[in-house]
Amino acid sequence: MISLLQRVCEASVTVGNQEIGRIGKGLLILLCAEKNDTEKEADMLLNRLLGYRVFSDENDKMNLSVTAIGGELLIVPQFTLAADTKSGTRPSFSPAAPPDIGKKLFDYFVAQAKGKLPGIQTGQFGADMKVSLTNDGPVTFWLDTSRK
Repeated sequence: MISLLQRVCEASVTVGNQEIGRIGKGLLILLCAEKNDTEKEADMLLNRLLGYRVFSDENDKMNLSVTAIGGELLIVPQFTLAADTKSGTRPSFSPAAPPDIGKKLFDYFVAQAKGKLPGIQTGQFGADMKVSLTNDGPVTFWLDTSRK
């Protein structure tokens, strides 16, 4: 699984004209399942995200996780993270999991996150969403369970 996480002061997601998710201080997580991903990869990624130290401590060093600061998560499905852009001018999305598996893994990831941290909000799988955020820093990281 792939995640692009951004440390935010606030973030929201809208479908149509309706806001469906909003958080304050925390992480905006763009999430993508790739072919061959399973719940094992989802669990690995979630544990890594919850422990990833991207928030400043009293010495202004990135030593604190979202869990440590009591932050929130806005988890947004984004299959385009799996795009193969190595050639041509049009991305290929063949590395992404099929939509039914991608939705299953997204829902699983969200359910597991809700069991570990309060303040979980989500986007809507398969919807055309508008995501707004105030990136804090800016701080942005790419996490991929297939990378060693």
